[in-house]
Amino acid sequence: MLLQEILEYNEQFVQDKKYLPNEATKMPKKRMVVVSCMDARLIELLPKALDIHDGDAKVIRNAGGKIASPFDSVMQSVVASVYDLNADEIFLIGHHRCGASQSNPKGTIQKMLDRGVTTPEILSAIEYAGVDLEKWLFGFHNVEDLTQANVDLVRNHPLIPKDVPVHGLVIDPHTGKLELVVDGYKALNEMQH
Repeated sequence: MLLQEILEYNEQFVQDKKYLPNEATKMPKKRMVVVSCMDARLIELLPKALDIHDGDAKVIRNAGGKIASPFDSVMQSVVASVYDLNADEIFLIGHHRCGASQSNPKGTIQKMLDRGVTTPEILSAIEYAGVDLEKWLFGFHNVEDLTQANVDLVRNHPLIPKDVPVHGLVIDPHTGKLELVVDGYKALNEMQH
């Protein structure tokens, strides 16, 4: 069983003090916060491609790296990073060939029904409560557009200081190559003039 495997490994990890090379403080040394996707291909690739190590940055991950609304948990974490954890710059990083860009909300809902997790009655109640489940489950169509939308949402957020650069990038999940969508420094200069 996976849990037992992990617990056994962890016990040995702690006993052998393998954590020592990773010791860091909670304040990011590079004073940055990164929002990106939870894609398994990016677990090690993203930090290596950005040259960030333990203690360098706050990294927030979710499906697609999507900021769903100005007051969702991602934005709560970004705001906390800026005010409480000394992050001076924000990096919003999408990636090519993201599963969220090929999401199929109707198919996901059907899988829920097939597994007996929900029923048509429960789905109706969710809809009646004002939740558009298909919209909630939908990812995005175009990663560059999503990245631009994320940048616009963060840059115009009423709780984000106007002097904080908000960068938008897209990473290739195979090579780690970054493409610049929005240069946060350039955007700040344009806003000041």
